[in-house]
Amino acid sequence: MQTPVETRYARSGEVHIAYQTVGSGSVDLILLPGAFSHVEHQWEEPSFARFLRRLASFSRLIVLDVRGTGLSDRAAELPTLEEQIDDVLAVLDAVGSERAALFGLSQGGGLAALFAAAHPDRTAALVLFGAYARILQADDYPWGRTPEEYETLMRVADEGWGSGVFLPLVAPTVSDDESFKLWWARLERLSGSPGAILAFLRTHREADVRHVLPAIRVPTLVLQRRDDAYRHPDHGRYFAANIPGAKYVELSGRDNLPYVGDQDAVLDEVEEFLTGVRHGPEPDRVLATVLFTDIVGSTQRAAELGDRKWRGLLEDHDALVRRELDRFRGREVNTVGDGFLATFDGPARAIRCAHAIAERVRALGLEVRSGLHTGEIELAGDDVRGIAVHIGARAAALAGPGEVFATSTVKDLVAGSGIEFDDRGEHVLKGVPGEWRIFLVTSA
Repeated sequence: MQTPVETRYARSGEVHIAYQTVGSGSVDLILLPGAFSHVEHQWEEPSFARFLRRLASFSRLIVLDVRGTGLSDRAAELPTLEEQIDDVLAVLDAVGSERAALFGLSQGGGLAALFAAAHPDRTAALVLFGAYARILQADDYPWGRTPEEYETLMRVADEGWGSGVFLPLVAPTVSDDESFKLWWARLERLSGSPGAILAFLRTHREADVRHVLPAIRVPTLVLQRRDDAYRHPDHGRYFAANIPGAKYVELSGRDNLPYVGDQDAVLDEVEEFLTGVRHGPEPDRVLATVLFTDIVGSTQRAAELGDRKWRGLLEDHDALVRRELDRFRGREVNTVGDGFLATFDGPARAIRCAHAIAERVRALGLEVRSGLHTGEIELAGDDVRGIAVHIGARAAALAGPGEVFATSTVKDLVAGSGIEFDDRGEHVLKGVPGEWRIFLVTSA
């Protein structure tokens, strides 16, 4: 079967992202399929092609391969969720889409959820199918996989990737269909190499987007098959319970692939949900990473230098910080004492910016300490408010000269980025409920 639409490329930094658009409905809909992705090969399986055509019948459907998969540029290292968000933004910009609904399948669900929380202004709605917020078990997340089960999954991938080894896991009802098996085996090979899928599995082992779910403020539909053989239904139930106002629909079936089994039951729910969406008020709460910086020993230095020299040194410091904020796409909110409050739409950029500031100001004979937290913030004109802001400030107050401290929320969201941390233990943060685990950034 010939691919019915042209594949184009969008630039995401230095990376080229393959995408296609089909249909002319009133809502833009971007499909995020996760690990198994190839924008052209997916049309060669009739059930998948039918699924895509049905989506395109009521939307302008946008499909893409995130970096490192399918027809997009291969990455030297597996992309983080933050980099994949950049890829989605690049494609939306390339097709001229101001706002789009996101449809996250399986591994694509975490990316879709994080995008919706960080960019509500670009997100019309969120649909999740067979997705997960965290892959491994935890005391408060018992339906995840055990470490032993996950090691078995990685061993299966290592020994059989490209032969269709995942098909009995994700779509047991077609695992004996010879035509489908051949197509699926090729999809594995075209999605990425064995090494790439192993790197993907290692990264997703650590990823955890549970913290961001309460910050999602767009209409959300969570779909889950009741007897999903690959993903426990409680993953979907967790999404629905923790995303404000989410609608949860449980469907019959065993397959984790939405285009296998009763795909019309899935498509009917998606079509009804999206075509009934109304534009709400502009969001006044968004997910962001908050950065606080503070000059260490500023009072003593001011006394040593005198007012005029100290003002000159402060001006040099402020110019340096602003250059780094601009380089890492941070937004200056205001200056706080002898430091800065800034926000970022991605935690890895915030960490690298804080690390760069700490390095650069030493040339001025200064030391700064920094604190980072990712959470929901309230926009109040040009200012920001909320508990996330207080947590970032308290983290900064714990840091010493030249140190960048981050909460566990930040650490969890940059899994696979190469950023390294040192655990500094649990802390009670003044005015903030509970105990918070704090980490020192040791390498960015």
